[in-house]
Amino acid sequence: MATLPEIRVEAPETRALADQLISELPSLAQGMFDFLTARIPEIALDEELRGLTLASCMSSIEVGMTMVRHGIPAERTEAPVASLEHARAMAARGLSIDDTLRFYRLGHAYFWDLWIAALSASVTDIARLSDLLRETASFMFAYTDIVSTQVSVELLAERDRRQRRITAQREEVVAAILAGEPVDAAAAERTLGFTFSPRHVAFICWTTGDAADLEAAALEFAASLGPGRPLLVAHGGAEISGWQAADGTPAPAPAPPPGVRIATGSAQRGIDGFRATHDEAHRAQRFAQLASRAAEPITRFEDIRYLDLLTRDLPAARAFVAEELGALARDDERARRLREFLSVLLTHDGNATATAAALGLHRNTARQRLERAEELRGRPVTQHGAELRAALAIAEALGDEVLAPA
Repeated sequence: MATLPEIRVEAPETRALADQLISELPSLAQGMFDFLTARIPEIALDEELRGLTLASCMSSIEVGMTMVRHGIPAERTEAPVASLEHARAMAARGLSIDDTLRFYRLGHAYFWDLWIAALSASVTDIARLSDLLRETASFMFAYTDIVSTQVSVELLAERDRRQRRITAQREEVVAAILAGEPVDAAAAERTLGFTFSPRHVAFICWTTGDAADLEAAALEFAASLGPGRPLLVAHGGAEISGWQAADGTPAPAPAPPPGVRIATGSAQRGIDGFRATHDEAHRAQRFAQLASRAAEPITRFEDIRYLDLLTRDLPAARAFVAEELGALARDDERARRLREFLSVLLTHDGNATATAAALGLHRNTARQRLERAEELRGRPVTQHGAELRAALAIAEALGDEVLAPA
């Protein structure tokens, strides 16, 4: 592959003009600065940015003219320190690459007009002037392109550094609150950009598959809880914790994408509520992960509060189910059908006739199922009735997590 020739200025007339302009650097930089501030009036309102803009004008002209004066190729251009610092200042103010590059487009336009006028005044031969302008145009466009590219890269890098610092600070504050450490609420609100006083709901989004849709799913779910932007804290690429103000009536929650699950706490207030609702969301997530047969993609703590209490100690819950259900605590179809029968029977206060009607069974079939269930359980349904209800609810919700293998 052929190597492109370096872009440099060779003509003595242009080198001489560059030498002359270097001697006039302060006035040229001031002229460019005035040109910019007339078109970007925000500069005048920011003292630091004003100083960096003038310094960048001066250093950009000096470096560019020095390279022309000595025939240094444009490919060796390094953005001046002041220009890089200007980019970092723009990033600190949340301004975009286009906002930053506007300085360079306008600066280039200003200097190119000045250069044409100065070169035209010293070179009277039109053909020669045309050649010199073509040569310097190639250099100046290449110089400006390289500087603006390096400035853009620095702006993005500074933005990324700042975002990482902000993210780290937010994560530290959230971790301190969740750990129950003493935290100044007002300072925490400033760092997090989140107010504790309104009612707010914590939620956790996670996936075991593709995490590409995770943040979008979190934002969409948060929007159903209330207006405004939520506070989101990522845990790796597969899980996000969030908090959303929820003083109004929540809208119906949209179904998350396939593979994404959501667990939520209840609405709470204050910094203690911030911690409490997240604890509830975490408990709802734990339950949803245990309940592998659950079809619902969204688990709300208020819906599983009772079961969460019953299964907080999972080994104890397994032992409890085995003790209360006996041979019914098996993960097979016959035991499942009999457990379902008992659940319906208990909702009808042990009335077999009503249960048969509810299930569409003959009374004799219902009686036979009751006898078989009591036989496998090892005791009548009237014994330990409350415990039986609890054991059936646990078995229905957690399935093979608490049942013996078939």
